[in-house]
Amino acid sequence: MEPIQVSSRVVIPTRALRWEAVRSGGPGGQNVNKVASKVRLRVNLELIMGMSAAARARLLRLAGRRLDESGQLVVTSQRTRDQGRNLEDARAKVRALVTEALHVPRARHPTRPSARSVERRLITKRRRADAKRARRSPLTED
Repeated sequence: MEPIQVSSRVVIPTRALRWEAVRSGGPGGQNVNKVASKVRLRVNLELIMGMSAAARARLLRLAGRRLDESGQLVVTSQRTRDQGRNLEDARAKVRALVTEALHVPRARHPTRPSARSVERRLITKRRRADAKRARRSPLTED
């Protein structure tokens, strides 16, 4: 198996990848019961070369439930009935996930609402309160 080239600097080496073929579910007739076409690709995230600590932390957060008990990323593919194409699909999923983790999100700078938007909100609240007040029955004197 060849290494996965994510970007010019980030590479997932072959030693970080381990895959196995298992029987797939779903349609396919008798072929499903005889052929192991589903691919389960395991990636040792610690062996990925060229990733910063921040990107590695984002990758762990993005991986979520796809991490196994040993901390390896587990990606499966059973999109096609061909084992080779499913392996390529699983490799593409890993590449996409790592690429997404490399993207640094823009920092959010908190802003205040404009004076006009605050005024508009208060006018709307007053109108609504007036409409509800008008629906009430008049107070009766005992």
